[in-house]
Amino acid sequence: MRDKKRVVITGMGVICATAGTVGEFLASLRDGRRGIREVTLFDCSGYPSQMAAQIEGYDPLDFFDKKELRRLSRVDQFVLIAAQEALTDAEMRPQRGDGGHIGVCLGVGAGGMLSAEKYHRQLLEGKRPRPSLLLPFIPSYATDRLAERYHLQGLRTTITTACSSSASSIAYGAELIRWGEADVMACGGGEALSELTFGGFCSLKIMDSLPCRPFDARRQGLSLGEGAAVLILEEKERALGRGAKIYGELLGYSLGGESFHITAPEETGKEEARIMNEALQDAGIRPQEVDYINAHGTGTILNDQVETLAIKEVWGADAYQLPISSTKSMIGHCLGAAGGLEAAASLLAIHHHLIPPTAGFEQGDEVCNLDYCPQAREGKVDIALSNSFAFGGNCTTLIFGKEDL
Repeated sequence: MRDKKRVVITGMGVICATAGTVGEFLASLRDGRRGIREVTLFDCSGYPSQMAAQIEGYDPLDFFDKKELRRLSRVDQFVLIAAQEALTDAEMRPQRGDGGHIGVCLGVGAGGMLSAEKYHRQLLEGKRPRPSLLLPFIPSYATDRLAERYHLQGLRTTITTACSSSASSIAYGAELIRWGEADVMACGGGEALSELTFGGFCSLKIMDSLPCRPFDARRQGLSLGEGAAVLILEEKERALGRGAKIYGELLGYSLGGESFHITAPEETGKEEARIMNEALQDAGIRPQEVDYINAHGTGTILNDQVETLAIKEVWGADAYQLPISSTKSMIGHCLGAAGGLEAAASLLAIHHHLIPPTAGFEQGDEVCNLDYCPQAREGKVDIALSNSFAFGGNCTTLIFGKEDL
């Protein structure tokens, strides 16, 4: 049997409501900066919430020419911007014909819904919309555009597991490297706000009319967000051989399902605890070795309770001393991009000895009574665990560690 190869992260790219680069993302995590405010991308005055973490002041012509933009939806643009930063950060500049060693695996949520809405609106107005507006609705479209633009000709696939999609893409990319099927994988995902997605979440009655407050006793629901994160995963010996900067190592992961309900978790948290335990086993570490948890932390009453119960199940009495935070409190719930952005936050926590905050948290309740870090703090983070617990029971846990552990 072949020995498993080790997987490190050598490049990252980020765009979200609080940041246009990884450096800006780090600064926003330190400051506890919140990007959740009134939506201007579309009219949501008729909905019970008007709040989301929208990327404001964004001009696509700063990044793309008009010809290319005709083929790119908003989410595709975000993915390509993040990928450009990640590849540059990793010092990888493949040219046409020499990118066969770099694969792509992206996670998607609602994907190109905004472009499909534009197509439909133009039809209703009696116009003849461009057929290309429907192309971004193909789930693999952002993956394909990334591979085409940056000449990545290795294995290519797209994963859609609701809001754990980009976390699942990272786990799958790592699995390919572990078993020698790939040397380098560009993984992560993207999301763009759209009215249909926004209205759908409002219909579920899980949207807070104020900026979301994960784990807080006053929480009333989530705030949607948008953006993208791309991580460059690389076989460790290859990275060391070329002298690459290493943010950290993906020590372990687990993917699994609850099989309980399409939109609600089972109330005991037993299955989420199982997923975390399996990830710890895969990483070969004890729960007590984890220094920080980047929680799924959506801000809904039930989800935050269930995740807290799962953490207590795994860590027991030690759960009360373990720093936990939800970066969704700052960048919103970015659905298909959520796990990738939170993986980036976890790696920055390790690389810069930073525990990001749960912005807006003031007081917990009888269940949510752990250390949710209302302010950012400095501290040793050798190992960080990141949870993505999605609709349909699609659960993914990633565990990152310092490269030299």
